[in-house]
Amino acid sequence: MKTGIIIPCYNEEKRLDTEAFVSFIKANYNYHLCFVNDGSKDNTLKVLHSMKQQQPHNISVVDVKRNVGKAAAVRAGVRYLYHRSDIISIGFMDADLSTDFKDFKDLVKTLHSNEQLSVVFGSRNTGGNGIKRDAFRNVMSKMIKKFILMILGLPIRDTQCGAKVFSKNIVPIVYGEAFESRWLFDVEIFLRLKKYLGKKAVMNHIFEQPLMRWVHVEDSKLGMKDSLLIPMRLFKIWTAYSLFQKLNVAAPSDGFVLEQEMIGKTQLSIAA
Repeated sequence: MKTGIIIPCYNEEKRLDTEAFVSFIKANYNYHLCFVNDGSKDNTLKVLHSMKQQQPHNISVVDVKRNVGKAAAVRAGVRYLYHRSDIISIGFMDADLSTDFKDFKDLVKTLHSNEQLSVVFGSRNTGGNGIKRDAFRNVMSKMIKKFILMILGLPIRDTQCGAKVFSKNIVPIVYGEAFESRWLFDVEIFLRLKKYLGKKAVMNHIFEQPLMRWVHVEDSKLGMKDSLLIPMRLFKIWTAYSLFQKLNVAAPSDGFVLEQEMIGKTQLSIAA
């Protein structure tokens, strides 16, 4: 049984460390890599298929023809992995490997060591000396964290780390509906878990694990303009979940199917 790792990719042709990904999957057959091409305009898709050819049984490529954002791209990968019988847990990590494989494997180990846990996620605020941010992002991170803490009402230090892994049975709760935000969907993940598990119980089912290494990689898809708009986008999320009670949570079922609405009319192809 395997852990599926989703890697959303948008114009990553020049940044993808293909050798690192292929080397990892060759050495770790209890994992499956699912790359999601999010409507890239460069040769990202070609690079992904090249990796798949090297490990056809352990690498999949989901091609979303139009750029839909990280939230929908991750959800597209989840929809594919959830219905694979060999997958017991599903996570995602960033294509730039800002979180390394060793840290991600430690997250998976923690999840599988405790049946009560539904989600284990990395934290860049409590880790080792390998945590590196540029000055602007460090300031913005502290400001954003205050907004997020107000919205969640949960003692989580780092919601936005791009390394998370989920038990398969919680997937329908987290990913059953399309997300409000293209990029801040991590906040929505915790809001959904809080509503389903309850404010008092949710912290017993999630675990924030320090990363030993995390490095911001230049050429981020989120620029200064996007960062300045984050408070407004967080307010939109709070409005949707608190005022309008967006999420209609139901218990997971064997017949669970992730809907197509996340990509609308966009063509989706999968190289399984």
